[in-house]
Amino acid sequence: MSKALVLHGRVIKAGRGEGRALVSSAPIGFLGGVDPDTGIVLEPGHPLQGKSVAGTVLVFPTGKGSTVGSYTVLRLARSGHAPAAMVNAESEAIVAVGAIIADIPMVDQVDISLIRDGDSIVLENGALTVTRGT
Repeated sequence: MSKALVLHGRVIKAGRGEGRALVSSAPIGFLGGVDPDTGIVLEPGHPLQGKSVAGTVLVFPTGKGSTVGSYTVLRLARSGHAPAAMVNAESEAIVAVGAIIADIPMVDQVDISLIRDGDSIVLENGALTVTRGT
């Protein structure tokens, strides 16, 4: 049986989300970087290129790019391909607004180096319960 790690972050969008961690060491730009109809990361050379963010707990340092990226996050939610939750080391306005308008639970100010790809995560009220993946 795995022991869970509990981390706490600053709540950007309250709520509960759970899923497998999809971890990126690089910032994510949603406009042009993620297909809003499939959830697949398109940005050439990005560590997550070719992977789907749909239903995951998307863990990444921060967002980048155009403010229209907020709307791309909303489009992901409307197409059913959004992350279940998002975790940032340091949020910025684009991703924060996207999470809020798309109703995706989100926190920041988390040491994301403690989270591994495939970990099981439950995010609720700013607390992340992380159980190591197998």
